[in-house]
Amino acid sequence: MSLFATMPSHSSYLFMARPLWFLSLCFMISSSSAQGPPSPGYYPSSKINSISFLQGFRNLWGPQHQRADQGSIALSLDSSSGSGFKSLHPYRSGYFGAAIKLQPGYTAGVITSFYLSNNEDFPGNHDEIDIEFLGTTTDKPYTLQTNVYITGSGDSNIIGREMRFHLWFDPTQDYHRYAVLWGPSEIIFLVDDVPIRRYPRKSDSTFPLRPMHVYGSIWDASSWATEDGKYKADYHYQPFIGRYKDFKLGGCAADGYSSCPPPSASPYSSGGLSQQQYSAMAWVQGNYMVYNYCRDPKRDHTLTPEC
Repeated sequence: MSLFATMPSHSSYLFMARPLWFLSLCFMISSSSAQGPPSPGYYPSSKINSISFLQGFRNLWGPQHQRADQGSIALSLDSSSGSGFKSLHPYRSGYFGAAIKLQPGYTAGVITSFYLSNNEDFPGNHDEIDIEFLGTTTDKPYTLQTNVYITGSGDSNIIGREMRFHLWFDPTQDYHRYAVLWGPSEIIFLVDDVPIRRYPRKSDSTFPLRPMHVYGSIWDASSWATEDGKYKADYHYQPFIGRYKDFKLGGCAADGYSSCPPPSASPYSSGGLSQQQYSAMAWVQGNYMVYNYCRDPKRDHTLTPEC
């Protein structure tokens, strides 16, 4: 046998080397995912001053289930009641955010939310922009649901525009910032200043234009919140607690007389996102988006023409 016969062929060498290269690539992708999204390069929350709970909000319901402490507020849900709060003023546009920490463990059926709405002013015909944390079982991650309702589509005519995400961190371990930036031409949903969703104004009929208050709440939504109602709230685990602090209300108050320019989501005063922000958003949607209403074949998309 010649020396050359004992040596691996070129194709055999590639075959043996490929697993090492593949494992190395997987490690790099895994490491990148573990580090979180690419930097968005711009941080809208840094442009808005923080306020305490009492500076911007009041109790709406369940006062016995609210506990204020040094500018923060904890909302609790037990078998008797949940709780909610409401901003002192309605807004026409702006940046609205809070740092929120969620309950660990079994939270199926429980919704912890931060949202804008005018449902008290227009019952049966309201607008809404939602950030909702859908409770979960102990073996699965939280789902962050973003949603937009326009002129009653959240009332008798249920036309949600849901996009849902898992997160690249554990939202029960620490506070993270969640925010909505509502401008005249787009709505941006942000997590720790990273854009996760952009909802553009494609027509007046598919975009909320009337003033809204800012709300927070914790409540029992067992009929749908966790895997379409498969898992219900279990009050053996009560109380369920949602913690809020570091509020930012950078909005144009609808009950004021002065005009104010809406804050920008990006370095551009004209609005829109930078390419760096689009890249960060694409990373989140590519790795952590778990539902998009526009891609649901079971939906009647004649009702959501923006798709």
